[in-house]
Amino acid sequence: MTPDEDLRRARAYLLRVAEPPGVALTALIARHGPVAAADLVRTGAAPPAVLDETSARRADDRVEADLAAAGRAGARLVVPEDDEWPAWPLLALEQAAARGLRWACPPVALWVRGERRLADLCERAVSIVGARAATGYGEHVAAEFGYGLAGAGWTVVSGAAYGIDGAAHRGALAAGGSTVAVLGCGLDVGYPAGHATLLDRIAETGLVLSEYPPGTPPARHRFLVRNRLIACLSSGTVVVEAGLRSGARNTAGSAAALGRELMAVPGPVTSAMSLGCHELLRSGSAIPVGSVAEVLESVGRVGDDLRPRPETPARRTDGLGPEALRVHEALGRSGRSSERIAVDSGVPLDRVRALLPELELTGLARRCEDGWRAAS
Repeated sequence: MTPDEDLRRARAYLLRVAEPPGVALTALIARHGPVAAADLVRTGAAPPAVLDETSARRADDRVEADLAAAGRAGARLVVPEDDEWPAWPLLALEQAAARGLRWACPPVALWVRGERRLADLCERAVSIVGARAATGYGEHVAAEFGYGLAGAGWTVVSGAAYGIDGAAHRGALAAGGSTVAVLGCGLDVGYPAGHATLLDRIAETGLVLSEYPPGTPPARHRFLVRNRLIACLSSGTVVVEAGLRSGARNTAGSAAALGRELMAVPGPVTSAMSLGCHELLRSGSAIPVGSVAEVLESVGRVGDDLRPRPETPARRTDGLGPEALRVHEALGRSGRSSERIAVDSGVPLDRVRALLPELELTGLARRCEDGWRAAS
């Protein structure tokens, strides 16, 4: 289904006039539809709560300019009426908003750069977030996780920031997989400047998206607002490194509130960049993960993505009962009598005399001139 131009233009206008998340504006759109809602805002006939959200910008009608700027940047406007709209992942925002969480209001529309269908990339996706001032340990883990998840056919979602975000995106690209970058500014702003080339690469095989119109500058509150999208567009969020006060902790809180799986990577106890992860683990808000397999076991399909049990080295004494093990441990390199072994092991003498031949048959004990000794 392709929405008509009036509907698309109406949503482009509404994205411009209200700073996300526009709770009252979203309710107005749900009640009257985007075209009628746009007319009510333009004419000042909208309810007072909507006018409060839009009064500063309602006369700033830049629909034509925004669509043209998006076109120059190779972007398009994806609206809820489009087939590629990720309705199922975004339903979590609607449900959270219905519970009174005002920050969880779903987006009016999304500006998207890249050829892939947004809904397709969100079907199997994991978000990876963390500190901008990441350590080498954190960047290594984020890149390995991004590489492994993308190699397993999962989309890696992050925020294109320096540090953990960038490492996760690069890991996914190195695996030839797909990754989605969610920005807290306009798609054409080129922020962060050092990641301009990275964003171009992401758009080639994945998507770069934002709910902010072209030309919107970055701001701290916008990054916090966009974090809800990073959290809801995936099945779970992995926090690789985070300080006690960080945007990654904000994303983690959003993921937990939206019912998404929240995971955290333990780090060195001496690292300030891992304090946030350790607090999430200590409080029980997140589960610990140390490998891609553990992430997939947490977010994957039941029965399909179970992590293989780690192989433990086999011991010759595996399978011995408790008494047989005690008798074996009481054997020395030189011969010992059955009576001495019974005293050292605490096993009754008659049981020692029964167990020693069994240990001999399994190659764990050897009879000698002085009694019994451990087999070499």
